[in-house]
Parts: sequence; C-alpha cells; structure tokens
Amino acid sequence: MSSILAANVSCVKQRSPLRYPGGKTWLVPHIKEWLKSPVDLLVEPFAGGGIVSLTAVMDNLAQRAIMVELDRDISSFWRTALEYPEEIIQRIRTFTPTRAGVERIALKFPETVQDQGFRTLVLNRTRRGGILASGSSYIRKGENNGGICSRWYPDTLILRFEAIAEHCDRLRFYEGDGLQTLESRCSHEGVAFFIDPPYTTNDGKRAGARLYTHHRVDHERIFSVLADSNANFLMTYDCSPEVRKLVKRYDFDAVSVEMKTTNHQRIPELVITRDKLF
Repeated sequence: MSSILAANVSCVKQRSPLRYPGGKTWLVPHIKEWLKSPVDLLVEPFAGGGIVSLTAVMDNLAQRAIMVELDRDISSFWRTALEYPEEIIQRIRTFTPTRAGVERIALKFPETVQDQGFRTLVLNRTRRGGILASGSSYIRKGENNGGICSRWYPDTLILRFEAIAEHCDRLRFYEGDGLQTLESRCSHEGVAFFIDPPYTTNDGKRAGARLYTHHRVDHERIFSVLADSNANFLMTYDCSPEVRKLVKRYDFDAVSVEMKTTNHQRIPELVITRDKLF
C-alpha cells in the first residue's frame, strides 16, 4: 500500500475542463511527491484529460509539458484549448444547454478543429461519466436531478480555459501514438514521463474497450522500453494479474492506492516507479 492516500478530488484544484474516465485528480499528491525536485520537461504520452500536465506546469513542478493523445476528438479539444482559447470561451458563453442543443452538436459534422474541440467538450460534459466512446449514453438524472446539462458549469469552465491560456506558452500538444512518443524520447535527459495507458483487457472486464476509442496498447512493450532506458517515470495501471506480472518481470516498484470511482466504488490502482518512492 502507498504511504500516500488517494486525494479527495473535491479538495484538489481542478485544472482540466474535461470529466475524463479514468482521470487522475486523485493522484495529485503522488505527483507532487514524485516531482518535488522540479523537472525541465514532463511528457504525458496518453494525455486524456491532461490533469497531470496541467498540474505540473501550473504548480511549477515542471518548466514545460508535452501532451500526446491519439484520439481525434480529444486531440481537437486540446488543440482548441491551447491555440484558440478565446473562441472556445466565447462558444461556452453563448451555448444554450438543452438536450436539443446537445443533440444538434452531436449530429453535426465538425468543419473545423474548433468545431470538433467544442463538440468534444459538450459531449464530455453531458454523457455519463464523461465517456466519449461509441455507444455511450447521455446523463439522465444528473447532479441534483439537473438532467443532461447538470455538469455544464459555464463560469467554472471559462475560468479553467483562462488558466490554461495563461500557461499555454509552456504547454504543447501533439496528436500521435503514445508508445511511439515514449520510444522516441525516453533517452532524453531532463525528461520525466507520466504514463497512464488504457486499462488492460485480459482480466475479463474489458473496461478499456468501453471507455476509450483507442484502447489497444502493447503493455509489455511499454514496460520493456522503460526498462531499457534510464527514464524518470511514474506509471499508473489497473491492479490486474497481467500488470503485477510485468512489474515483477521488469523489477519495478509498485504500490497500491485505493481510489473511489464515479460510482463511489473503491478499487485499487497501481502506482509504478523505477525505484521505491511511496
């Protein structure tokens, strides 16, 4: 078990505008301990909601951060947030949060990266658990029975985009394969990697397929690349038999952290490092 508890997410500064399935807000205390000696560059090869990169830069735990994501919807969102923040803020101000308005955006083919980025934000904030994968359903009752748009907080979202815009000169985003990014950069000096791949699929749950469009990853290759380098990394995984075997095979250190899901279930996740930290 880790010596650091999972954070109560209501007590942690919320940086990301996305409600990302498998988000890592609960991990922030571990990130701060890991990066207590700040690094020049943090690379997040499977960026998703981007909470670790945002926290590292905004709290000066890293001078710069690079986020990488293969999913086209998430990619368009981060490109819009970093390159066109004023436009997405204006769209938030003028958007009418009704089911008809949400469905209209969902059905309309996005013509620009800004269209797709805003569409991603709307669907993420109005679908159950923030899940964007095909087949996901809209929020029904929602928070305080507020319905489909009960998680649409325009003032809060605007503040988060404004904060991101203030730090955009230290944040970079690239659409691409996370494993390839790891392979190409793991030998670079002064770089730290936060690695949060999709869930494994051989434990019978197949959570990755349900939550993410791109859920197939060569997990053993990730471990092998890290083992063959001297890279400074922190990696999180589901506590599956497959992952525990990989930790042992490559002689990494792992601690279990009990975190709470959106359904208020408590499940263990593994926090994996090269050396003993927690």
